[in-house]
This record gives sequence, structure tokens and C-alpha cells, in this order.
Amino acid sequence: MKSFIFNFILSILLCFNLSGCFQWAARAKNKLPKQTALEKTYNYSGKVIIVGAGAAGLAAAKVFEKNNIDYLILEATERYGGRLKKDTILADFPIDVGAEWLHSTPITLNKLKGKKGEEIDEELIPYRLENTASWDGKEYKLNSDWINSLAYNFMPESKFKKSTWYDFIDKNIAKDVKHKIKFNSPVIDIDYSEKKIIITTKSGKKYESDKVLVTVSIGVLKSKLIRFKPEMTIEKQEAIKSIVFEPGFKVVMKFNEKFYPDAIECEVENGEKVYYDIAFKKESKANILGFLCKGDLAQKYYELDSENEIISDLVEELDLMFDGKASLSFSGEYILENWGKYDYTLGTWTTAALEKKSNLKILNLPLDKKVYFAGEIYDPYQQMGVPGAILSGYFSADKLLTE
Repeated sequence: MKSFIFNFILSILLCFNLSGCFQWAARAKNKLPKQTALEKTYNYSGKVIIVGAGAAGLAAAKVFEKNNIDYLILEATERYGGRLKKDTILADFPIDVGAEWLHSTPITLNKLKGKKGEEIDEELIPYRLENTASWDGKEYKLNSDWINSLAYNFMPESKFKKSTWYDFIDKNIAKDVKHKIKFNSPVIDIDYSEKKIIITTKSGKKYESDKVLVTVSIGVLKSKLIRFKPEMTIEKQEAIKSIVFEPGFKVVMKFNEKFYPDAIECEVENGEKVYYDIAFKKESKANILGFLCKGDLAQKYYELDSENEIISDLVEELDLMFDGKASLSFSGEYILENWGKYDYTLGTWTTAALEKKSNLKILNLPLDKKVYFAGEIYDPYQQMGVPGAILSGYFSADKLLTE
């Protein structure tokens, strides 16, 4: 049976084969840069445009702001944060509707905001699950405690106890640069064929700059929603095409009773499907169950007629596992964050550490030393998730300002 145990063992084998003895995420403390662009001083007189106000774009902007560089952020949507988002209505604690885990070692938080020393300001929850189960569509099985211990000891992760990733970005990065964001400005064309770069938005508005930092999701690049002139090299286009960026979504559901364990790993052919207790160790009175799905299985849910049908399908499956307790306890309140269907995301998340290093190297190459790239998939430090995106923003800002 392909279960939680199977997937865990598979992840270990992948780490051995592709990442050099697990040197990624929480095991990659030694990969962190000794100094980021936040700690350096730059003298650059040109104009820079950042495409995208997600974690990477905001991080790079903070470097430009600190050094009094002329810059502007063009954001496709009406908000900043990208796949970071929070909700303060559904429960008695702020919920990470977007990215949720700190996969890196906690000290990484200091590196991200430029703080010295080993003591962090944030209160974290060690994500050491106490009871988990597996589900193959017919049979529900509890996992042994040693599996839970092994999973945490192999790759210790954390969550924010009283805040969210969105709060972290908002407080430590975005507050310094959000005055430079132009919202509802999706970029459709980047012409770097002449000395000055011309960036065109969907509305037809044109901007001129000396350099550009593109921080849109790899899904946007894979879908060719932005035209480049000259076109990217075939090598770079193939590298973009090769990256795994699967469709999927996240659901947050509120129940009147906690009838479920800390996590339920579900059998899938590829991708991921898991139910998990979002209120785990939050000192909350609310019963909040999360659901993550990505890969081919997401298409099954997309074929349903509405969000309500997706939620009904999930509650019915939980009823099968827990003898009808889900429908009896479901409050009817939920949030569905559909990354795979958003025009400016078009996918869930990437894992740079599991991609070919040769492709990542190509992805990080600028176009004619004018157009640079940053984001989760470009992370050169093998941190994964939000830390990888932020550090990529610093890394690319440094290259842009010095090459």
C-alpha cells in the first residue's frame, strides 16, 4: 500500500540521490549565505523595475530601498505577498492561507531580516506530529509513533505560533517598500533589445528601465504570459519547461469537534494529498482542518462544478474515514485557495533541491545582463519555500547591482 510510510521513505531516497546527503531545508544551515545583500552597500544610478510583489520581489526591493536606488514594483494583482496570505476571521488565531511551514532551521529567520545573533524574535511550534494516519480510499490506518519521530528527526520543521508568514513579510520587508508598488499592472512584454528596457503592461502602459528583475511564478513563465524580446534562449526555455510546478489548491475547513488526528496522508499516484490539523499546538479553541492537494488528482476536483461541490466531496471522504462525524460537525465555513487556477500563479510550489542542478543554473542566468530572475525555484541556498524565495531575491539583487 502506498501510504505515509511509503512516501516518507521515497522522500529519503530522493534526498540521497539528488541532494547530496539531504543538504536542503532544515539540513542546509551550512548553505546559508554568510552575508546577504541586506548587509552590503551598493552604488547604482540606474532605474530598476521589479515584476511581481511576492516574497522575492519584496526582498529585492528592500535592498534597493536601503541603497536609495530608483525602482518600481509592478504587481499583477491588487495585493502584495504572492502565495502568502492570512485569514483572521475563521478562527481565534491567524491562519496561513498560503505558505505555512518553516522548512529551514529557525535561525534562518534572522538571516531573512538581517538580524545578527542566534536568538530569534518569533515564537515557533516545532512541527513534531503526535498522531498521524494513512488512507488509501478504503482503509484508514494509524501510523506508529516511531514513524512520527523519524519524520521530525529527519527533517525538523516549524510553524509560527501566533502569527503567519504573511505577517513576517509584512513586518520585516513589505512595510519598507510597499509605497513603491503599482498594483493591477500585469506585465505582458519585456523588450530588452535596446539600451533601455521597455516593459509593457496589459493595459498598454509602458515603463522604461535600465534593468529588470522578474519574480513571477514559474507557472507564468511556463505559460509564456510574458513575451521577451529577444526571445529567451532555447536552453533557458527548456529549463523553464522542465520544472515541476503542479496544479493544486489548499482548503481550510472549520468543524465543531476535533475528530481527526494531526495529519492524514492519502494515497495518490503522483503529487500530494493530505489532511492536517491547522490548529496543531496553536492553543486554540477552534477546530480547523486543512487540506492540500496537488498533481493530477487536482484535476478531478477542478472538474466539479463549484467550490461547494469540492468541499462536499472532502466532507464525504472524511465521513468514510470517521463514520459520518465530519458532516455532523462541519460548520459550513471554509476557505479555498486555488493556486492552480489563479492567472498569475498557475501552480502550487516548487522544490528546487529536487530539480536538476544544471537546469537551476540555467534558470539563474540573466538575459544580456539586463533581465534577472528571482523566486522560490531560483533559490541557490537549498532552503525551500519562503526562505528560499527571499534569499533568492537578495541573491539576484546583488547580481543585478554588481554585474
